[in-house]
Amino acid sequence: MRPDSGRLVRDLPIDERPRERLLRNGSSGLSDTELVAILLRTGRPGLSVLDLAREVLRGSGGLGGLLGSSSQELRRMGVGPAKAAALLASVELARRIARADLPERDLLTHPEAVATFLALRYGLQGQEVMGALFLDTRNRLIQDTEIFRGTLNRAAVEPRAILKQGLLRNAAGLVLFHTHPSGDPSPSAEDLAFTRRMANAGEVVGLRLVDHLIVGGGGRWVSLKKRGGW
Repeated sequence: MRPDSGRLVRDLPIDERPRERLLRNGSSGLSDTELVAILLRTGRPGLSVLDLAREVLRGSGGLGGLLGSSSQELRRMGVGPAKAAALLASVELARRIARADLPERDLLTHPEAVATFLALRYGLQGQEVMGALFLDTRNRLIQDTEIFRGTLNRAAVEPRAILKQGLLRNAAGLVLFHTHPSGDPSPSAEDLAFTRRMANAGEVVGLRLVDHLIVGGGGRWVSLKKRGGW
């Protein structure tokens, strides 16, 4: 058990309190629990803020799960409305920062920036999500679009539904993406077959498949372009 388990933050020496450590030394040295505790600010009767932060992370499955948590789920973990609002607002800010970093980049050469945004945007939501980032002739972002959600039979998904969205936006290329709610981003045989179908169909209509990213949990992702998937 950690020495601060069950103790109130005000009972800790000043140089061990998360907020004071952040202000003095910066945020990089703080644990996930301590950062969440700063957002929560206070605990609840019988539970210190640090222990409440641990419960929230454990209940949501870590930071990756917290990204997909709703206010109702946070409330069920014992987080009140004000605390839930602070957590959800911080997650949304992270998403917007990641999204704001994309438009001026050549996404062909920065798949890691795309993967970071997608992990923050979709996280582990319990459902598979498939979509596309449509690009201009310089591989810069025009728009990101969620196209399918739910249990996907890759063989039944028609590339034309995705390509139509790109043609309507006058896109020159696209980064296809989908999530693996299991957390493991390893591509399946269906994923590889569907990617080849997309690449071939895109060539026919002049819409180039730039990459296909599979996003799992814990920041893990796979670029099928780098894997030589087509």
